[in-house]
Amino acid sequence: MQTPISTEEIIIYALVAVVTILIIWILRLESKIKNIPSIKNTQNVNSQISVLQKNIIEFEEFKNQTNSNIVSINNNLKKTVKGIETIRFNPFKDGSVGGNQSFATAIIDDHGNGVIISSLYSRERVSVFAKPIENWICEYEMSGEEKEVLQKAKEKKFK
Repeated sequence: MQTPISTEEIIIYALVAVVTILIIWILRLESKIKNIPSIKNTQNVNSQISVLQKNIIEFEEFKNQTNSNIVSINNNLKKTVKGIETIRFNPFKDGSVGGNQSFATAIIDDHGNGVIISSLYSRERVSVFAKPIENWICEYEMSGEEKEVLQKAKEKKFK
């Protein structure tokens, strides 16, 4: 007669099966890890790390240079013309002389520095004036049209 298999034997067979499966799984993982190119040769891994470190240093230098260039460009942009405005007008009250051929033009940067160029036209002659502007202020007396054109250029700059 056959002896029945005891519970302890079943547990032992199950544990042997589990251990066998785990050993096979570990061997498969180990072979996959060995097939990774950078792990095969530790010198290869070290060279890859040094290349990555070199790239990081180069990117940091590039970032710093780019930031410096951006600051320089922004500073230069503040000096460029931002507000340009022109008004045409007739300087003579009766309207019989000159027409609307006279003008005032403001050319201003971010800091309110620039120039107002104005022209007075009459049948006999044309006069042209240039008045420097610093910090939105002119040291010379300005006409109403020149004040108006400066204000419009300032408003245009802040839009």
